[in-house]
Amino acid sequence: MALLVYTDGACKGNPGPGGWAWFEPTSLAYDSGGEALTTNQRMELAAVLHALESHAGDLTIRSDSTYVVNCFRQSWWKKWEVNGFKTSKGDAVANSDLWRPLLAEALHAGRSVTFEWVKGHSRDPHNNRVDALAQEAANRFR
Repeated sequence: MALLVYTDGACKGNPGPGGWAWFEPTSLAYDSGGEALTTNQRMELAAVLHALESHAGDLTIRSDSTYVVNCFRQSWWKKWEVNGFKTSKGDAVANSDLWRPLLAEALHAGRSVTFEWVKGHSRDPHNNRVDALAQEAANRFR
């Protein structure tokens, strides 16, 4: 059975001070961090990457980031890998320095990782918790 982990990223300005967090509701374990100058997308990716690196075994990542979830649901990563991390226009894939290790952990580490989308700022208490953790982390870099 896969362990459920929520992830979120936050940014105060875009770019600006940012924070990332993951939260595991079963044990109430969590971690967070951030950067002084970053983007919301980078913090969403950092949250997932840190969650993957912090948990061995099968995972379900629940995120309010369509950027993250759609990469896996729509298999964007397949074209990126075939094209050497270039877009169809020949540009470098944005945030490939985070996507590459994230994909290695999610797809090629000998475990099952699934991604689920959850509406942000809604009635999901676990998503609200991880959002608060990411916001707190971003505030530490203001």
